[in-house]
Amino acid sequence: MKNNANAALSRSEKLDKIFSTPVFAVLLAIFCNVLWGSAFPFIKMGYRLFSIDSGNTASIFCFAGVRFTLGSFLVLLGSALLQNRPPKLPRGRVAAECCALGLWQTTAQYAFYYIAVAMLTGAFGGILNSTQSFLGVIFAHFIYGNADRMTPAKTLGCAVGFAGVLIGTIGNHGSGSGWGVFCMMAATIIFTLSGPWNKSVTKKADSFAVCFINLFVGGVALFVLGTVMGGRLHVQSALGVVVMLYLAFICGAGYVLWALLMKNNPVSRIAIFGFVNPVVNVLLSAVLNGEPLFRWQYLAALVFVCVGIWLVNKAPAKKENK
Repeated sequence: MKNNANAALSRSEKLDKIFSTPVFAVLLAIFCNVLWGSAFPFIKMGYRLFSIDSGNTASIFCFAGVRFTLGSFLVLLGSALLQNRPPKLPRGRVAAECCALGLWQTTAQYAFYYIAVAMLTGAFGGILNSTQSFLGVIFAHFIYGNADRMTPAKTLGCAVGFAGVLIGTIGNHGSGSGWGVFCMMAATIIFTLSGPWNKSVTKKADSFAVCFINLFVGGVALFVLGTVMGGRLHVQSALGVVVMLYLAFICGAGYVLWALLMKNNPVSRIAIFGFVNPVVNVLLSAVLNGEPLFRWQYLAALVFVCVGIWLVNKAPAKKENK
């Protein structure tokens, strides 16, 4: 037993060493943001392959529920491979809190998000969704006080980022409905407010266990809700199954990799690559779904948003390097 524990510890230490290597960490951070940036266009592609109409909210919820439920089992697999054991599931009040977090962060957030995806173009939706980077900074100032204060660089980054969102909204001809915009902003606000709660829960339980329960409970709730509303999924082709499995991989593998990166690196080294996300979203939306790429307001908004994200996450770098 002792030898096994030592072997597991050695494996964990080796893993931490690999993930803390600067070049490897940067490449993985970019990879994670490429994965997340590809989610929006692949979800829209999935709707098309499963013949889900933009107004069929019930089937949209079923689609989202299957994705997150499958993703939760990938988190279990990731924990087994990386920690050499399945995550230790919490009990009692902590387990109940994890379930409540899943209903809030996964069910509520993605109910709005998936409705928005059906109603907005990838470029416009991605630009709106990028506001989470700036809202998170603003909320953190009031929630954590001096521990995460606004700085001149963060303030400038938020101003530039929000300016980009406004530019993207100007002349929004055919890019989405008002209800779609409302749903995307609701999803973004829920995501931002979930951050402190998630951080609090992961201090009480294994982070892999928290993520598994979050995705599993939230995913099952979405699927049950969609089914009760009359939603159904009809597989039209093998490609549809591949897209669904890829989307599950994004939320499962993406979390596992990001958790290890955040554990072993300064936040500023990793979070700064968030600007990759909206860029990939816009490019893949054009390639996969035939959306226009060279609209001046999208390109200008993208530049402003990316610069804003860079400024916001670059701000604390000097403090961390001291």
